[in-house]
Amino acid sequence: MNLEPYRKIAFDGLWKNNQALVALLGLCPLLAVSNSVVNSLGLGLATTVALLFSNSIVSLIRNRVSHEVRLPVFVLVIAANVTVIELLMNAFFHDLHKILGIFIPLIVTNCAIIGRAEAFASRNTVGKSLADGFFTGTGFTLALVALGALREIIGTGTLFAKADLMFGDVAKNWSIEVFHDYGGFLLAILPPGAFIGLGLIIAVKNVLDERAAQAVKVL
Repeated sequence: MNLEPYRKIAFDGLWKNNQALVALLGLCPLLAVSNSVVNSLGLGLATTVALLFSNSIVSLIRNRVSHEVRLPVFVLVIAANVTVIELLMNAFFHDLHKILGIFIPLIVTNCAIIGRAEAFASRNTVGKSLADGFFTGTGFTLALVALGALREIIGTGTLFAKADLMFGDVAKNWSIEVFHDYGGFLLAILPPGAFIGLGLIIAVKNVLDERAAQAVKVL
């Protein structure tokens, strides 16, 4: 089995073509709910599951859907998957579901998902489409969690606050007080803080990419 295509899919999804940091897709939910690690992780995992199922189904039906109606069909597939995810989250993670609110059903309109369905899943096998969905979703989740951690630490001085919303009673003591007697920094957990934080993360990624490119030239 040739693993090279899967390595490229993994690298593109996690880093080179990260949907949040490079393609800059799905920014509405990313910026809106990334004020804590738990909120970010909840939305990121929901998005990843939606990508996995949507990509696999689109790949399965790609040869049976005509070119003229493919986009409406893809949207219906994504909407059905997101509805199931929302119902499951409401049933098993009700408090977290209430916090994330409208941004769970809005996964349907996430350009990253419809973009991967159109650009990749509709042209590749189920195996490759599953890999693309997994690594694209994981890359999006990692960016979301990084932004959530940055904003939570600066905004409230804590990390993993309210982890029990996702992991149950066992996680009630998981909260880490990063800064003792910290009064908080309100800007970090407000919408402007999300834009500033995302900009900083993108800047760090660009610096790392530039250094890697220079190192390759030297070699």
